[in-house]
Amino acid sequence: MRGRAKPPPSPLPQRHGVDPVRVRLPADPEGRWATVGDHLLDRFSGAIGADRVEAMLAGGRFVSTAGPVSGDEPYTAGRCLWFHRDFAPEEPVPFPVGVVYRDAQLVVADKPHFLATMPRGRHITETAVARLRRDLDLPHLQPAHRLDRMTAGLVLFVVRPGERGAYQTLFRDRLVRKEYEAVAPYDPSLALPRTVRSRIVKERGVLAAREEAGEANSESRIELLGRRDGLGRYRLLPATGRTHQLRVHMNSLGLPLVNDPVYPAVLPDAAPGDFSRPLQLLARVLEFTDPVTGEPHRFESGLRLSAWPEED
Repeated sequence: MRGRAKPPPSPLPQRHGVDPVRVRLPADPEGRWATVGDHLLDRFSGAIGADRVEAMLAGGRFVSTAGPVSGDEPYTAGRCLWFHRDFAPEEPVPFPVGVVYRDAQLVVADKPHFLATMPRGRHITETAVARLRRDLDLPHLQPAHRLDRMTAGLVLFVVRPGERGAYQTLFRDRLVRKEYEAVAPYDPSLALPRTVRSRIVKERGVLAAREEAGEANSESRIELLGRRDGLGRYRLLPATGRTHQLRVHMNSLGLPLVNDPVYPAVLPDAAPGDFSRPLQLLARVLEFTDPVTGEPHRFESGLRLSAWPEED
């Protein structure tokens, strides 16, 4: 079977570091849509309202490679259209995205707490990838992996889209050594270091992951680096990458991370603009062999966890 043809490049530039939405008009064997406008109204009216779709058409907001598209153009299956979403106002995250390393292939960024890695849900323009595209003038920049919005630290971005798969494969095949730092309660009765293995399940639409009986699909090594004032500073070494894995494993040991809003209990969302309780989890180290250049890399975050200030 012949594969689907690669779509043409977008005729629209990025806006605020965010790509336009591409729409490929699907097959219509029943002849439901006589015009482009019929399909777009059917497709998007439920989300944004028919009046808004019609206004976007009238304003030339939907475009093809030939220019703006009118609603009365005949429907053609397989045609590609693009448009920019209307971005809802977002609370600015008042912390910079640091750049630890940059070359022709890579950008290694130090992502602050509270900033999402990539557009998702209500976080679109206030994301690390959107900021870096704007700040570094790298419109094709893409993340090779994702770091939770509440977690700070190192994220690897790829400069050229054609090389992204090679770096994603490193993470898929567990060829990246990742080291995290966390602050959590100290329990003198808990023997450390130790390796935790369990089966973690994360359901779509449910905020917290859970552990259940069955074959383990996650593994983390937990080491104690220091203790003071009832808290411990921990090195966390994940061998797998399940959602919320380190937070789940620390909580299962009775050591929930300081300021964790999900484990052991889901707390109400913080008020907009409240950045006073950062999750005490930091992606400290990334180490791997570059799949493009063959160079060995080791990167270390310059950020520090606020619950464990450096001693004078």
